[in-house]
Amino acid sequence: MSGTSWIRDGQLDPESAIPALRSFLEQLLAATGLELRAEVRPADREGELENVQVAVELGGRDAELVLERRGELLFALEHIALRWLRLEPRYHDHVRFDCQGYRASRVAELKLAAQTAAERVKKHRTPFRFNPMNSRERRLVHLALKDEPGVRTSSEGEGELRAVVIYPA
Repeated sequence: MSGTSWIRDGQLDPESAIPALRSFLEQLLAATGLELRAEVRPADREGELENVQVAVELGGRDAELVLERRGELLFALEHIALRWLRLEPRYHDHVRFDCQGYRASRVAELKLAAQTAAERVKKHRTPFRFNPMNSRERRLVHLALKDEPGVRTSSEGEGELRAVVIYPA
């Protein structure tokens, strides 16, 4: 399989990616022995900051295991699936795995934190630095504030210590 098999006119093609991803996840979950089911469907993009086109919702007896250690297994399963799809990194944000609403809650939490921090920066005219976060979460903060007047964002630091800083504009 090639990552280009799922790309049409420069966009991820859910009609071809979804059945392939469903089949792959059935095999992967069977091989791991995890008692999970995967619902793979076109993403509901209403109110989305991200450009998610394919949503994978995991559920079942081992759902709690998937969410342990801040969703480490959830992110690992997503990573393996993205590698299997052979998508270029620019398409990685088009596929999102979730389990029991964990990711959806995190997105809402980040949006609220970004807005709250932006208001603080505007009021006190001093920068606000978030704790380090992964690239996808940093991107969400940047997107949440891209049209916010009076502030600008920057990612600073190296590797796992990279964090978003909000500055007065």
